[in-house]
Amino acid sequence: MEQAGERRIAAPRARVWEALNDPEVLKRCIDGCEGLSKTADNVFHAVVRAKVGPVSATFAGDVTLAELDPPNGYTLEVSAKGGAAGFARGTARVTLADDGDGTLLTYKAEGRVGGKLAQIGQRLIDAAARKTADDFFEALARELGPPTEGAAPAKAVPRSSPILVWSGVAAVLVALGLLAWRLIGG
Repeated sequence: MEQAGERRIAAPRARVWEALNDPEVLKRCIDGCEGLSKTADNVFHAVVRAKVGPVSATFAGDVTLAELDPPNGYTLEVSAKGGAAGFARGTARVTLADDGDGTLLTYKAEGRVGGKLAQIGQRLIDAAARKTADDFFEALARELGPPTEGAAPAKAVPRSSPILVWSGVAAVLVALGLLAWRLIGG
């Protein structure tokens, strides 16, 4: 299953890059994040409490940063388990580009879920994933401070996207890890 999107963030690209690679910033921006720590040069361990419909669990997993191209982007490789609730695995490509006095963040994620998560209705997962991604980007925009003069606040850039299923292991995103299980639907 796939998810893709773009966000304009009213902060310079270097500042957005730093925030997306700072475990403390990500922990504050990911709803339900109970822990996010760096375990190796490009590996983070995340613990995220998530609820999607009737399924509520604490997911633990690893987010590996690959194909690093500072400050332009990277690929997140995610693997997380939530006991009986199931598992989530996938990848997300995150790219950053200058956009006037702000930054355009683009992401494309592919993932799959199993266990009880896979039994939940697609609409419920889609809605949870959409809300999770929106909440993360709003928190990231707040974290980076008020918009600079003339810059628009973080907002979704209209774009068609396939079925959303990257649940929040991103985001421990979408980082973000972000993202990760949180973008999948958490």
